[in-house]
Amino acid sequence: MPTSALRSMVELGPARADHLPAARIALSVAVPLLLLLAMDRLDLSMYAAFGAFTAVYARQEPVWARFRHQALAGLLCTASVLIGAVLSSIDAPVGWVLAVTTIVAALGAVLAAVWLLKPAGSLFMVFATGAVGSLGASFVAPLPTVALVAGGAAAFSVLLGLVWVVFGEGVTGHVSDVLPSHGATTAQVWAHGGRFFLAAGLGGLLSLAVADSHNYWSQVAAVAPIAAPTTAARLQRGIHRVVGTLGGVAVTGFVLALPLETWHMVVVAITCQFLAELFIGRNYVVALLFVTPLALLMTQLVHPLPAADLLQARAVETVVGAAAGLLVVYLWRNEKERRADTQALPVLRRAMESDAEEA
Repeated sequence: MPTSALRSMVELGPARADHLPAARIALSVAVPLLLLLAMDRLDLSMYAAFGAFTAVYARQEPVWARFRHQALAGLLCTASVLIGAVLSSIDAPVGWVLAVTTIVAALGAVLAAVWLLKPAGSLFMVFATGAVGSLGASFVAPLPTVALVAGGAAAFSVLLGLVWVVFGEGVTGHVSDVLPSHGATTAQVWAHGGRFFLAAGLGGLLSLAVADSHNYWSQVAAVAPIAAPTTAARLQRGIHRVVGTLGGVAVTGFVLALPLETWHMVVVAITCQFLAELFIGRNYVVALLFVTPLALLMTQLVHPLPAADLLQARAVETVVGAAAGLLVVYLWRNEKERRADTQALPVLRRAMESDAEEA
């Protein structure tokens, strides 16, 4: 691997007052979770967390554009949680959960593209549908409760995005992973959704062959690279997903080895949310060191498992899913992307030779 590729995993991009959106997003997660903690209802924390992910959208947009886009994102996040809750309430077989999640991956990506949501794609919708859909009837809450908690957290995130303007959060930020829907044809938008469909579907199928729990994590890893703007960026995103997640598994192992009480886990999860958002625009690998503990702690709060089983499943599913996503990225390239890849080969070869000489 070229030195430049290795360097990209540790170098931080320029800061853009990232602490402001990071604080807003962390607060969007913190308030619902702390409220549930006070009510002794952390069994509902997963629904609140997925609803609160609404805050991730429209990170650097003007206030009214943020309001509109977050409202739409909140609807998608809440709907995804509810779809998952329906699957769990009927104890849907894992194959059904993976199939429905695959459909959500495609339709969510299309809607996100049409509505110009940023971040692009359907990763959060896939995560919500798969995670809640895998709980089972013994752990899922009644549907009205699920709707109230997820929808309430989403609504709070939207309102916080409105009032946060008083802190001067930037509104002209850098956007690197959005489908150019302005001017895109209907066929291009549906092709975009098709990539998500194939990645999620293939990731789910492969996961069934290697694991018997948390198969949706494979689907999350599979769709993660698809929203990047170019083939090269998608391939890099997939590799970074694996490296960052494996590092995050190690961090989570350390956290779970500590004698934590429930409220400690909530505080750690909120802190991880802040740190993830602080670095997500600067280095994807570093951000995943905190995204992974956040995701695993939320799982443990609702459906505790032996730490070793949880960590192994996360690592295996991520590798399998990322491989599926990268395969789709490489094979589903249009003619323009194939030409660009061919033209880039001499440049890559020269970079590798230069790195070898430096070594």
